[in-house]
Amino acid sequence: MSMGRILVVEDDESLRRVIQAQLERSGYQTAVAIHVAEALETLRRDPTDLVISDLNLPDMSGMELLARVRVLYPETAVIIMTAFGTIETAVQAMRMGAYDYITKPLHPDELKLLVNRVLERRRLIDEVRLLRSAIDQKYGFENIIGQSRALLQVLESAARVASTDAIVLIGGETGTGKELLAKAIHFSSQRRERPFVIINCGSIPRDLLESELFGHVKGSFTGAVTHKRGKVEIADGGTVMLDEIGEMPLELQVRILRLVENREIEKVGATVPLKVDVRIVAATHRNLEALVAQGTFREDLYYRLAVIPILLPPLRDRPEDIPLLVEHFFHSTKLKHGKSDLRLPMSLMPYFANYSWPGNVRELENVIERIVLLSRSDDVGLADLPDYLRLGRSPVEPPQLLDTEGLSLEVVEREMIVQALRKFNWNQTQAARSLDISRKTLMYRIAKYGIEKGDLEPGADSSQSVGS
Repeated sequence: MSMGRILVVEDDESLRRVIQAQLERSGYQTAVAIHVAEALETLRRDPTDLVISDLNLPDMSGMELLARVRVLYPETAVIIMTAFGTIETAVQAMRMGAYDYITKPLHPDELKLLVNRVLERRRLIDEVRLLRSAIDQKYGFENIIGQSRALLQVLESAARVASTDAIVLIGGETGTGKELLAKAIHFSSQRRERPFVIINCGSIPRDLLESELFGHVKGSFTGAVTHKRGKVEIADGGTVMLDEIGEMPLELQVRILRLVENREIEKVGATVPLKVDVRIVAATHRNLEALVAQGTFREDLYYRLAVIPILLPPLRDRPEDIPLLVEHFFHSTKLKHGKSDLRLPMSLMPYFANYSWPGNVRELENVIERIVLLSRSDDVGLADLPDYLRLGRSPVEPPQLLDTEGLSLEVVEREMIVQALRKFNWNQTQAARSLDISRKTLMYRIAKYGIEKGDLEPGADSSQSVGS
């Protein structure tokens, strides 16, 4: 297998053949040209990693070839060959974009080392490009699964501001994908080559949070035996995600305000502020306006953070995305655990679609992983689903208790049916499943007790006597 493609441009036939032979013995694929016009035609036909060119060529100089290669094929490296007396010209060529130069007469080992260095650099550049492409694909907006109108509106807004440095405030229930959206914004921005640093304001102990955020200087407190860079400083040039900003202690919020307004921090124990260049994306599952009203969140900080407010919808508000998410998580999870032969029948999809998913996308992903790990055969069956998924109710949902004192059995039964129908918005299939009866039995009892949709409205008297 070829280690790289090299074009040798040299009008001296004997030297040209020697260089070509040396390169091919080292495993490189080579082409040769006598003058610039022939070299440009070769480059046009075949992608080339490296050009090794003499300075003096029959039709024009190697400097002219270098200039054209830099414009037409900027990823192709150029090495200039020069006689000892024209080193100054070779140095000028490097200023024009040549990778390096080599003097005649050529030493085989020197040529080999130089070519290896050039092509190793090219290989590393390609690897970085592939890695960057993989990261962009992993964290780009296209990685956020869903086609519902509610989600697409959010993604459209986020994509429009991603290329700017505007502060973004992401709201949404736990498990809706706030971190994933923040990463998509960062990796779609001009800062994607720089760090993306997450600071969870609710998980770091209060007495350590300031040091974690801004760092400290040696001797600033007991145990500060060295200088420490904070996470904001580490993110310089990139993006800081202030996750669960609603949990930020009030006394530290003024420090965040200073960061937002002046892009500067002050380390614990320091006397001089430090300038930082970071973009801020904040996220919370809390209602910050309510926290402002309660006096636990600074009003001025709230309005500085809410420049671009984006609210991620809960999964129950985008039910059309549930089948897409199920298929995505099922495919990725079974490959992750080496169960590629596992199948999920489409007949089970209604059980996923009819569940309210209080834990949102995160809960769905966890349920899929549990199903994959615990499935009894190559075909997932109804018995492999969690009980609450089959019944359509939350695993932590407390039972609704009725005050049954003095009520007949029929009145109690009627009230239970009304509650189930109210919960599932008159969806009789889901209501019957939650009551552990058949839909046919439910329909019979709806007719028996004369239950109508009007009985489901709040305040409706659903405990009226029956059979009267």
